[in-house]
Amino acid sequence: MNIAVTGGAGFVGSHLVDALLARGDSVVVFDDLSTGTTENLAAALASGRCELRVQDVSQGIDCEIRVHEVYHLASPASPPAYLARPLETLAVGSEGTRHALELARRDGAKFLLASTSEVYGDPIEHPQRESYWGNVNPVGPRSVYDEAKRFAEALTTAYHRTHGLPVAIVRIFNTFGPRLAEGDGRVVSNFICQSLRGEPLTVYGTGEQTRSLCYVSDLVRGLQLACATSFGEPINLGNPNEMTVLEIATLILQATGSSSEVIHQPLPQDDPTRRRPDIERAATVLDWSPEIDVATGIEMTVAYFAKQLGLR
Repeated sequence: MNIAVTGGAGFVGSHLVDALLARGDSVVVFDDLSTGTTENLAAALASGRCELRVQDVSQGIDCEIRVHEVYHLASPASPPAYLARPLETLAVGSEGTRHALELARRDGAKFLLASTSEVYGDPIEHPQRESYWGNVNPVGPRSVYDEAKRFAEALTTAYHRTHGLPVAIVRIFNTFGPRLAEGDGRVVSNFICQSLRGEPLTVYGTGEQTRSLCYVSDLVRGLQLACATSFGEPINLGNPNEMTVLEIATLILQATGSSSEVIHQPLPQDDPTRRRPDIERAATVLDWSPEIDVATGIEMTVAYFAKQLGLR
């Protein structure tokens, strides 16, 4: 099949591209390279079945190829990225999503929206089920990402109801693995880079806030399963085993053998205090659950960053 992937040069997108190529598909990637890199696609581009088109999908998608599936992942996803580019984040969530939906509608292709657990905001309900509407500050600094994804879900659902477009919506929880960008503001990459350099690990707040870490290969498997199903409602994809930020720091210090100290900084505004998916729907509809345990995933991610930083 011919597959279109927006944001395919990013962390998750590039792993998805690799998986699609591995199953025999041809892939065209649309990415403006604002946060993604060609390095992430090096093996894919060398395969001869992957093409990169450097385009800002919020301005349009130029694709003369007939595609069978459209995976829409384009968006800044880390806090520093979307806080630095608030207008662009809102644009790709609105106009970028519309252009990707129109591509799918033109070709009668299946459309998958990569949404986020951030649609739940700083949740009051715990764990978060897909039926939970969330607790989002619509004018807070993080709102540009939260609301962009909420709008993208509404637009995707409207295309399904209005045009009969087959769609899938996945809400992605904290994901980690190789190709995370150094200094992207996510807890795993921050802690690994700091510990490998012998720098203090920066914990925001008390460190008792929780995250649920899912290894990227498990997430990508879930994306493919979701795209293959006719189920059109949102599905959580993530690890239901939550850990405190301090527990994550301890695990990474053990994996790196670092003696770095932990320092505390004030918690950013609207940073979620608890994050844990209810994945009953994913288990029932997709027969999906994570397979890679966090400790093993951390070891593989540490090895990646050690090589990237020239330390091992």
